[in-house]
Amino acid sequence: MCGICGCGEGHSHSHDHEHPHDHDHHHEHVAEHAHAPGLSKFRMVQIEQDILAKNNRYAAENRSYFGERGVLALNLVSSPGSGKTTLLTETIARLKDDLDIAVIEGDQQTARDAERIRATGVAAVQINTGKGCHLDAHRVGHAVESLELKQHSLLFIENVGNLVCPSSFDLGEAHKVVILSVTEGEDKPIKYPDMFHAADFMILNKTDLLPYLDFDTEQCIQYAKQVNPRIKILSLSAKTGEGMDSWLRWLKAELDLQRIDYA
Repeated sequence: MCGICGCGEGHSHSHDHEHPHDHDHHHEHVAEHAHAPGLSKFRMVQIEQDILAKNNRYAAENRSYFGERGVLALNLVSSPGSGKTTLLTETIARLKDDLDIAVIEGDQQTARDAERIRATGVAAVQINTGKGCHLDAHRVGHAVESLELKQHSLLFIENVGNLVCPSSFDLGEAHKVVILSVTEGEDKPIKYPDMFHAADFMILNKTDLLPYLDFDTEQCIQYAKQVNPRIKILSLSAKTGEGMDSWLRWLKAELDLQRIDYA
């Protein structure tokens, strides 16, 4: 259980393979008692702090592993149905001839999205979280084992569709990219401020549908800037390709910076 939202049933994974970096494996399930009668608010806060501190240690190990190889890791977050996977497949189609790309897919059930990614010709690992509503750094560290990431490659981590818990869990990524579809309403940034504050890049997706919707783009951008003045925002349509060139330029520029930082 995550201890923050009460989701999941603990981690279930194999330890048969050597880790790309060290993990201590103390699986404490104290969080499952977080709603027990008489449990103090202080105890709940302590549980949350312990879980996040442990996750942050794993995230630091992931970040070091990525850094040593000049890998640009991006954590893609959104609510369900925002178009994350379509954006990924279109991005891969445009970049795979120039860059080495790998993907970690997070979903509660099925491997449908990972299969869509593999159909593009790049490696993808599926993580099924069961009742869990987010990926964590430990699971990501395990998934990396089977990817054999190449030097100076691009790693996309498609998180579980959820604008709440993933905001609290660092995965070791260079950037958290939040994807908001114009079909969702312009007030999402102020309804889910933790996520938009945690992200440093926002994609406003499905702009090809704007003529058919009552969506105030400027108001949405204003709300996002209100929550996070430093957030960068890009509008695009993965379906029509509008804005995709700007997205690809940003990816290449960030990967170049990663290469410089860890040369």
